[in-house]
Amino acid sequence: MGKIESVIFDWGGVLIEDPKPGLLKYCSEAFGVPLEDYTPVHDSFLDEFHKGQISEDRFWRQISGKLGKSMPSAKSQWYDAFRSAYAPKQQMFGLVSSLHDKGYKTALLSNTELPVVRFFHEQNYNMFDLFVFSCVERVMKPQRRIYEITLERLGTNAERTVFIDDVRNYIRAAELTGLNTILFESVEQVKDKLVRLGVE
Repeated sequence: MGKIESVIFDWGGVLIEDPKPGLLKYCSEAFGVPLEDYTPVHDSFLDEFHKGQISEDRFWRQISGKLGKSMPSAKSQWYDAFRSAYAPKQQMFGLVSSLHDKGYKTALLSNTELPVVRFFHEQNYNMFDLFVFSCVERVMKPQRRIYEITLERLGTNAERTVFIDDVRNYIRAAELTGLNTILFESVEQVKDKLVRLGVE
């Protein structure tokens, strides 16, 4: 393993609390259906939305059709739902800032949707050198290509990079790409693992 020079962070579940429970609750209430009925319909179209293969309008039309309910009236139901569920982990953002200030390259790699990309950029997070979003790249974790895209744009190699995520499957895929990995459990656990990898 070479000297670590870059750290890649997942967003939901690592830098922020997992937004999915709150987002699902918001959307199920907007459609007026029980959460347990809404969730499987929502999830059946989610990968297409994550990969930017369908628009937000198409996403909601497909859900409306399956549920037999009217389309949401909001300009961007997804944006509103995500904003309502957004809960940043300030200590994790502080860690990113600290690494960035020490000269490490920092990146965010997220499976997410175009309305959320807009929300992200509105936060003016200046502690990242790079953002890679599945909906823009049309490829998503755990596909190998999205890790390769991130490394190429950072201008580094896998052996000199750490990837942090809270999903085991995404961690395994990153390891197969050659990345050093940390399965997120807590802020202190991440800091300890980074130190063990030689990160200041």
